[in-house]
Parts: sequence; structure tokens; C-alpha cells
Amino acid sequence: MTYRDAGVDIDAGEALVEAIKPLAKSTARSGATAGLGGFGALFDPRAAGFKDPILVATTDGVGTKLKVAILAGKHDTVGIDLVAMCVNDLVVQGAEPLFFLDYFATGKLDVAAGKAIVAGIAEGCRDAGCALVGGETAEMPGMYAHGDYDLAGFSVGAAERGTLLPREDVVAGDVLLGLASSGVHSNGYSLVRRVVERSGLDYSAAAPFAPALTLGEALLAPTRIYVRSCLAAVRAGTLKALAHITGGGLIENVPRVLPDGVVAEIDATTWTLPPVFGWLAREGGVVPQEMARTFNCGIGMVLVAAAADADEAIRILESHGETVFRIGRIRARAGDEPQSQVAGFETWA
Repeated sequence: MTYRDAGVDIDAGEALVEAIKPLAKSTARSGATAGLGGFGALFDPRAAGFKDPILVATTDGVGTKLKVAILAGKHDTVGIDLVAMCVNDLVVQGAEPLFFLDYFATGKLDVAAGKAIVAGIAEGCRDAGCALVGGETAEMPGMYAHGDYDLAGFSVGAAERGTLLPREDVVAGDVLLGLASSGVHSNGYSLVRRVVERSGLDYSAAAPFAPALTLGEALLAPTRIYVRSCLAAVRAGTLKALAHITGGGLIENVPRVLPDGVVAEIDATTWTLPPVFGWLAREGGVVPQEMARTFNCGIGMVLVAAAADADEAIRILESHGETVFRIGRIRARAGDEPQSQVAGFETWA
């Protein structure tokens, strides 16, 4: 017997490595060579311009959005999602993403699909300014159904000692800014898929909320990467804290970067709910409170700035292509009340 008889094709794995080497090379940056093939990857923070760096590490996946990609037969954007979910978590701590590694596991390796996935990862890394320095491709027959695969990502960033966020001076009177999302991003897709099942639509059908796209294409819009814009605002000294709006939505994520004595008051009438979320709410009968604690609802990142710095922060962020909303304020907390309170979301119904 051979390994191929058992379901593992070493030749296909080697073909994929050769196919993705140019993709990895395209992400090269100072401090890393972004070459593949060794047993480990090296990175030199000093070559990247850091004098006394603190390293920050993250890991994440794409969740059941992968199932939408598999059912829609579209694999070229989930790699962007994978990078975004990691590097957006780095930048909220004031860290610059340095390098990225991925883990791709499947039952039977499809070289074309694998290359499309890694092409998306490379695109995400270029957008974030980090090097794709390695990863793992695992072909595991019997572990995954035919056509299924899973992705995980790992990223390391750095910030100079003493500059990490959130700052300790978040106080009542500070302003809350929201950066527009590019869609559902990469959270809540177990609920999204249930809503699609309830609608009776196929992923190849026209999206009810975006008729120019198929439902699969619309739901697979990649997670926005906020690294360059947010780093520029952070390094200008205009931001005190940032919260990446992932699983838990606007309700659960903002308190993670706030001191105990304050509350984030968010006014949902300050931005327009994107059509995809309106469709999910109507088609799935999802009430506004559940929307706000499951999805980003159009705000992919929440930032805290002193009132005096808010205009300059907005200028910097908009100059980097962000759509910015003033979505609320920080006030003093009374007792043990929830630290993130969203008002006006009844208008989403």
C-alpha cells in the first residue's frame, strides 16, 4: 500500500507549496524574507524599525462562513477574512502586524481551491502590511466530509514598550467613533445560514439585498482590514482605545477595552443599517437586541477619542479610506449597569 492509497497525496501537497511560493513572496516586508520551505521562519523586529518592542500574538478562524464558501464554490476571499480576524485584533492593542501563518486542513486536497484560499491570505497580508512566513497544509481523509476544509490563522505584531492600548485615561466625555464594516465580516454565520435555509434561496440566486450579486457572493464579502488607518490614528496620538466588533457584536465587544467606571452609550440612529442586516433581521425574525449582540450591524470597529482629538482622528481615518461615524460618547457608570448600551436600534426593525 501507499500513502496515496490511504487518501493522502504528497504530490498534490508539494504542487500546492510550489503554487503558493510566489504568493508568499509578494508579502515580503522589512524584518522577514517571506520565503517558504524551511522548518521555521525568522523575523527581526529591529530590521522592522522597532527599538524596544513588546510582541502581541493572536489566533483566529473564519468560522462557519467557510460553509458558505464551500456551498457557493467560491474560495478566493475567505483567506482575507482569516487575516482580518487576526490583524484587526492586533491593531486594537496598538500593535503593527509583522507576520502571519495559516493552517489549512481538508479531507482531500484540491490544489486549485487551496491556491485560491492562499491567494486570499496573501492579499490580506499585503493589505495589513505583514509577511506570510509559513503555514501548514494538512490532508486528513476521514476527518472532513468531501469538499470540506477548515482554516486557522496566527499573527504576531509589535508595539514599542509603553505604547500599548487601551490607554488608562478613558473618561466620561470621550467620543465614540465607528468605522463602517464591509458586510457581515466573519461572525454570526451559523445564524446567517439558518436564515438562508428559512428563505429557501440557493447561494447562486440573486441576493435580495444586492440584486447585482449572487447571495453567496454578497455574504462572502471579505472582512475589512483596518490596520493601516487605525495605526495612523494611533501613532498620531488621537485614539485612546479600539474595539474590534466580532462575535458578541456591539454589546459584548466594546466593554473589553473600557475601565470599570465608564459606560459606552451608542446611538444606533447615527448610521444607516446596511441592507444585508435588514434582510437578515426581516427574513429571520431576528429582534434588534439579538442583532446588536450577534452582528457588527455596519460598524466593524469602535474607537474612543478625547473630544478635542475626535476631528483630527476622523480626518486621518477618512484620509485612509474609512467611512467614519460619530456613534456616541463615554459617560460615568452607575453601579454595575452594562458597559455598552445601544439606544435607537428599534429603528432597525
